[in-house]
Amino acid sequence: MPSDATPALLWAPLAWLPGGWRERVLLRAGADGRWAEVTADVATAPEGARVLAGPLLPGVVDAHSHAFQRAFAGAAERRDAASDDFWSWRERMYAVALRIGPEQLRAVAAQLYVELLRGGYTHVCEFHYLRRDRDGADFADPLAMSWALADAAADAGIGLTILPVLYERAGFAADGLRDDQRRFRSSPSETVDAAQRIRAAARPLVDAGLAIHSLRAASAASIAALATLAEGFSGPIHIHVAEQTGEVEECVGATGARPIEWLVREGRLDARWQLVHATHSTAQEIAAVAASGAGIVLCPTTEANLGDGLADLPGWLGAGVPLTIGSDSQATRDWCEELRLLEYGQRLSRRQRNVAAAPELGIASSAERLVSCMLAGSAAAAGEATWGLVAGARADALVVDRRADALLGVAPERSLDALVFSSPTAPWRDVMVAGRWVLRDGVHPAAAAIGERFAAALGELG
Repeated sequence: MPSDATPALLWAPLAWLPGGWRERVLLRAGADGRWAEVTADVATAPEGARVLAGPLLPGVVDAHSHAFQRAFAGAAERRDAASDDFWSWRERMYAVALRIGPEQLRAVAAQLYVELLRGGYTHVCEFHYLRRDRDGADFADPLAMSWALADAAADAGIGLTILPVLYERAGFAADGLRDDQRRFRSSPSETVDAAQRIRAAARPLVDAGLAIHSLRAASAASIAALATLAEGFSGPIHIHVAEQTGEVEECVGATGARPIEWLVREGRLDARWQLVHATHSTAQEIAAVAASGAGIVLCPTTEANLGDGLADLPGWLGAGVPLTIGSDSQATRDWCEELRLLEYGQRLSRRQRNVAAAPELGIASSAERLVSCMLAGSAAAAGEATWGLVAGARADALVVDRRADALLGVAPERSLDALVFSSPTAPWRDVMVAGRWVLRDGVHPAAAAIGERFAAALGELG
């Protein structure tokens, strides 16, 4: 893992702690890679502390990623037929999924993970269904593709939660998978076994959770079986849900309920569950998700790229549902861009400004409210006990580059507004993961070598 050890002490003139900006913050990272101490209002930096050159933010969890799709980013932006939508995009994406092998996946994922670090993400949750060999048979080691992701994360120095996916059928009325989905096949027991084996390997900065591809891709009986097997499992459980209107309509036809409604009706949701996309929801569904303690993962650039629609952001925020962000198809690898599009989509549809802001709660800044919500939901999405610049959390952090174009002349306490709503910029001077610097002055030490392997892999994939 390319990184430099950090001094035991850091002193930030300004840092984003739970509750907002605090001045003169002293942070001490322990040998275990977690914050041992975070104290605000320390008048001067003690001897031996590194004085940071700009405001300090927590690292961000990318709560939904398909790493292999980085090889496909930008490759489906033409229309050769009368119409183009999510389903036609999916057909073209499958062609890449059928060609990529473990070494190519490692090369593609490592490039992606360096880009995510540059974009302010320090941990990534891999929704991992690319399980089997190209012909649909098992690898000699059934987790070969999972280990490729773990190796890529180590190459880049990012934290990783691998989410093995339950995937068994092509649709609500299908008995099994289509041939072009043959690499995705996984049963409830295989899914849970994979997560347990990944955890047992105890690789540095690597953990595991569980995932269900979607209600259309897993039967009610298999979802129930997974839930039974996971009763003692402490990690997160992610699921694609209500992404497309067509999916919602099919679910109603097959089950008599909308996707989120079905999960609520079946009593599946608890604080471990993360509903990915949740684009099409009702007020009743939002209230039920809030009562369950489950969270949602929004992927604004992917949802825009695929024409999914807009989530009910005011509804989810108003209900206090934990909210995180994902890069998903890798159309964008920058959380500031995700939040900007999330807010701008609401402004366009509602013809209002600062939709996410809540002055009635004392939060006048849309950026500050979105960042606070995103960080508050990060621990559960990644399977961490806590997250942020707090004692006990992993020592992940972003040093804002005050030299960035978007930040020149901006008052430090307005940095979040500028980071999210003034673009383009390269905002991160330094990036830390688990108490070690993985980017220094914007440079990743292994970027050139990783980029060469990525370019070679794309050449092989054609």
